[in-house]
Amino acid sequence: MTVPHLRTIAVVGVAAGLLALFLYNVDLRRVVADIAHARLGWLALSLLTMLANLAIRAYRWQYLLEPLGRASFRNAFRATAVGFAANSLLPARAGELIRPYFLSRHERMSATGAFATVILERLLDTVTVLVLLGSFVFIFGRGLTFGDSLVFLAVKWAGASATVVALVALTILFVLAGDPARLGRAMTRLERVMPSTFAGMVARIAEKFATGLGAIRRPSRLLVAVLWSFPLWLSIDLGIWAVSMAFGFSMPFTGSFLIVPLLVLGVAVPTPGAIGGFHEAFRLGATVFYGIPNDSAVAAALVLHAFSIGPSLLLGLFFAAQVGLNVGRMRQLAGRAEQEHTA
Repeated sequence: MTVPHLRTIAVVGVAAGLLALFLYNVDLRRVVADIAHARLGWLALSLLTMLANLAIRAYRWQYLLEPLGRASFRNAFRATAVGFAANSLLPARAGELIRPYFLSRHERMSATGAFATVILERLLDTVTVLVLLGSFVFIFGRGLTFGDSLVFLAVKWAGASATVVALVALTILFVLAGDPARLGRAMTRLERVMPSTFAGMVARIAEKFATGLGAIRRPSRLLVAVLWSFPLWLSIDLGIWAVSMAFGFSMPFTGSFLIVPLLVLGVAVPTPGAIGGFHEAFRLGATVFYGIPNDSAVAAALVLHAFSIGPSLLLGLFFAAQVGLNVGRMRQLAGRAEQEHTA
């Protein structure tokens, strides 16, 4: 049995296990009834926020791509939608590899360099989510009581630790971006232990990758990207809170700052569309921290997940079809990109 087949079996097993845990001892009739009685106005607001954060992501990406060349908003938006659609259909966050390659087909820039900006995006996202979590823990959440104080304490310390790791990673990338050519020259020393052709290829990839991190050395560009990260994640928080309001949950808007880090961990589980991981993360946060009935939390998780992936999935498939890119081709493209980045 090949490695891809084993990976597929493992992914399906993980997704099935998480879904089984998510649906354990759940009254499906009550879940359907809760969804049917959800308030449509709040659901519409949540759906709009999902479209808004997709646009903000594309706008922010333009600034991070500036050291590689000027990308149009149209192409950045299309590539972002295609990447998120691929994440929904393929395991292991394959869309993060497909997005820069899709953009490079429409803009004159290196796919490897664009991939470096995707990594920078994830670091900015991590720092922003953790800042919002910290604001809740130390400001907005003070005086509130939670169902399990030990779990809340664990989330607090995990958030603090992750913040340190993210800042260290940003520092390392800052150093790498300082002199892309120097990094490339250092990599050419591999010729002493590897074939010159292979070492030269690695050196070129490393130099392009470091060039893609050039936004870190441009304070004004990086500052704009950081500033756009907050409306991006506040719109995501608003979408989560709107769903909670649609189902009548007693959760303040800032309470979503506590739910989002759990969802980030759930999405990190490498299943297509974060199936299972997203659902269980939301159910756990809603029931443990806010005392939401289990069936209601399950209903809200199903709706929120559909809203989270629906707009980007439909738009991404539409944009991909325009250039003849189907799901099978996406899988091949992700595999090729993974080989190049791990070469």
